[in-house]
Amino acid sequence: MVRTEDRIIRTDYSEIMQKNYIDYAMSVIVSRALPDVRDGLKPVQRRVLYDMWQLGTRSDRPYRKCARIVGDTMGKYHPHGDSSIYDALVVMAQEFKKGRVLVDGHGNFGSIEGDGAAAMRYTEARLEKYTEDVFLADLDKDIVDFMPNFDETEREPSVLPARLPGILIGGSDGIAVGMATSIPPHNMGEVIEAVKALILDDNLSNADLMKYLPGPDFPTGGLVVNASEIAEIYETGQGKLRIRGKAEVEKGKNGRVNIVITEIPFTMIGAGIGKFMSDVAALAESRLASDIVDISNQSSKEGIRIVIECRKGTDTERLMNLLYKKTKLEDTFGVNMLVVSGGRPETMSLKQILEAHIDFRFEIADRKYSNLLEKALEQKEIQEGLIRAVDVIDLIIEILRGSKNRKMAVDCLVMGKTEGIRFRSKKSREEAEMLMFTERQANAILDMRLVKLIGLEIEALEKEYAETQKQIERYRLLLDDHDEMAKLLISELDEMKKAYGRERRTLLTDAEEIVIEEKKVEEEEVVFLLDRFGYAKLLDVSVYEKNKEAADADNKYVFRIMNTDKVALFTDIGKMHTIKVLDVPMKKLRDKGVPIDNLSNYETAKEELLYAGPLAEVVKSEFFFVTEKGFVKRTSGAEFVSSVRTIQSTKLQEGDRLILVSPDDHMEYAVLMSSDGCFLKFALLEASELKKTAVGVKGMTLSAGSTVKHAYLLENAREFTIDYHGSRLSLNRLKTAKRGGKGTKSRK
Repeated sequence: MVRTEDRIIRTDYSEIMQKNYIDYAMSVIVSRALPDVRDGLKPVQRRVLYDMWQLGTRSDRPYRKCARIVGDTMGKYHPHGDSSIYDALVVMAQEFKKGRVLVDGHGNFGSIEGDGAAAMRYTEARLEKYTEDVFLADLDKDIVDFMPNFDETEREPSVLPARLPGILIGGSDGIAVGMATSIPPHNMGEVIEAVKALILDDNLSNADLMKYLPGPDFPTGGLVVNASEIAEIYETGQGKLRIRGKAEVEKGKNGRVNIVITEIPFTMIGAGIGKFMSDVAALAESRLASDIVDISNQSSKEGIRIVIECRKGTDTERLMNLLYKKTKLEDTFGVNMLVVSGGRPETMSLKQILEAHIDFRFEIADRKYSNLLEKALEQKEIQEGLIRAVDVIDLIIEILRGSKNRKMAVDCLVMGKTEGIRFRSKKSREEAEMLMFTERQANAILDMRLVKLIGLEIEALEKEYAETQKQIERYRLLLDDHDEMAKLLISELDEMKKAYGRERRTLLTDAEEIVIEEKKVEEEEVVFLLDRFGYAKLLDVSVYEKNKEAADADNKYVFRIMNTDKVALFTDIGKMHTIKVLDVPMKKLRDKGVPIDNLSNYETAKEELLYAGPLAEVVKSEFFFVTEKGFVKRTSGAEFVSSVRTIQSTKLQEGDRLILVSPDDHMEYAVLMSSDGCFLKFALLEASELKKTAVGVKGMTLSAGSTVKHAYLLENAREFTIDYHGSRLSLNRLKTAKRGGKGTKSRK
């Protein structure tokens, strides 16, 4: 007996953990959380719809218990628990969550106010006619790939043959491992027009497509109030939409006025409505909104109606602005058009999503008509055999009567073999030997009923043959001519729009960010401190004076500022963010501050701070800008006056960034140092004074592959030295040249 020892594989534990985690993450991303760009469905949604199709719960048939649908889906296709399957089924039946509902629910499927659906044993469902026409039509024509289910006892489609880009029409949201998707719903008619336009001209840009599809269309209506930013969102696949509810002013009782909310932001669905009402109640209890008398939710099946009752003479415009500012009546919808494409997660632009859908449509159309052509050719072959058989029917009957079995008859019809067959005459045998039917034709002849020999039946057969030939010509034309196929797909799109299109619900507009007049505060001077980690705080002036040396050493920016002023933050991506000094907490010297990310739109991960100072001083100064690609300009600080939190401080070329933003402070010269060690000194006044919307002028001519690494401002009266290759270099001693030159290399 031979004993084999166990084989031990030695490996790093971290490698195993990393591999297993990546496998798990990709499984969640591709198989559960993210939608496929082709049909816009997550796997659980696709499996529920396919299972309902298989169960026969069609739109023209009776409803079935959701428990049956969920159990069947879980047992055959989706072994992840009944709650996740039922949740997906419920969402597909809720018209306030989807641009188009895919499931016709019967019973309590929850409400827009956050009420949950009844248990699956009580509710019933069936497919919507829209779902059958758009997602499941032609599923039996072998136009999509099928794959084994989890235990290989069933087969399921890898994708549904969607005739419309469901990812845009229905929208989608999901959280995977390390990534998430959030795609807003759109108007079906507008999506169809965009698809048609791109089919006819594939050179259209995202901006061109927005003529047909201007923006999202939420089922709850409302307003998108930053419409000008939608173009960038569609270009990059990411961004933020500012959405508002719709409010109207009505006359109330006893001279009072009512603010009536008739449409809510999409993000307020569910518990958000209750939160909104409690926030309004809190405002009413505060001094900010003391004019509010009562708030009631009068919503019904007819729609949303939230009534805010106000005192007589209330400034309703100011109050609505307060509601937009202080409650979720105005909210942000984060867009991240992350989808599964080719088995991998990818963030796509609007055009890329439409292109992926169009490619898929042409692919399944080619597959459909290739299959139909193949069947039509088979049918033609059979019809030709039957028509020919009618002409020699007496001979065929003689062959059948003389044959001992079916095989003998088939061999005679196909190959002319007459051995063993009894014929009435030698001539019949000779004619039989000349028969050359195909095997398919021979079997069709043997299966033919005698009623087909009636004259009218023969005429019908000939008409069917002519019709089959027309079909073959049509199928070949579609498969050979891309334009003909495009016309067919466009006609299908028009049919879908006519059958299921509806008017837009969400208004797209631009509105200034709401600014609420704050209570006047006593003006005083404070000291603003910002450390190198991006944490800000305020110090009392007297505290700062006592600890000036320590405060200056521990912080990157330290300056005095009035508490009614704002702090201006200039970053390397050409933005200027502002922070209200009143929003910055007053702290002790050793206390930790607050991240400036929390106080402004500044994003530490995406931009670098180049300059910070009081906004009141910024607007009185003149600023000097230098970019990595060598562009320079001077800009008046008056250009940076704005009521919004973030503005573009300068225009940048693609791939460029700022390396210096500084007030000139009556400096005389600028010195630019390139990455290959060249220095260029020129008079500051040579840089043109330009608007904030200008790129600038050429400050330094750079050699291939080099960039401006550092920039300095100096005056002749004060010595300015830098550490250069281990020694001190005086920039004042550099020779003054003209702006736009290449500069000279300095000796170490």
